[in-house]
Amino acid sequence: MIVVNARSAAVNENKIRQQYKNRLNNAQGQHFEREILAGCRMYESHGIASIDKTPEPFRVTSKNHRTGEFTGRFSTHAQPDFQGTLYGGRSIMFEAKRTSKDRITRNVLTDTQMDVLERHSRLGALCGVCICIQDDFFFIPWNVWRDMKEMYGRQYLKPDDIEEYKIKFDGAVHFLMHTEELKGAYENAERKR
Repeated sequence: MIVVNARSAAVNENKIRQQYKNRLNNAQGQHFEREILAGCRMYESHGIASIDKTPEPFRVTSKNHRTGEFTGRFSTHAQPDFQGTLYGGRSIMFEAKRTSKDRITRNVLTDTQMDVLERHSRLGALCGVCICIQDDFFFIPWNVWRDMKEMYGRQYLKPDDIEEYKIKFDGAVHFLMHTEELKGAYENAERKR
């Protein structure tokens, strides 16, 4: 006969719920990144930009050559998710975040990601945070994300706050649609679609 005390059963149930939630969030995040990559490929095919996903900083610690399995760990803090070059030579760098909640909090970016975005922004790069809140898509300029406390009086954004940064989604995320210096190139590419 197996005896399970109620306390350990509850802990295990909570752990299982959390694992499920983590896997679901991870899958949704990966799907969102694929939608952004579709936008990257669209922009590249029209000569507007060349933007790629930043590889995760990962180091293999052991290998099993027979099975092909390996063990590894992240070697440094994650950099922003995407970087590249816009038509005309300006660099671009941005982080991608998705939430199924009705708001997104500033602290979803790590200090390292914010530091990197700030440094590149100071050098003239187009920096921002591409977000999906439920089913709405936005590209938030870095200075707006960085200063949201001063601008909105709080450390989170709701869709109504950022309506002016809403972007088109048609299977691809059109994260450059409000970029002033690319307006002509973007509109020309849209006409060709």
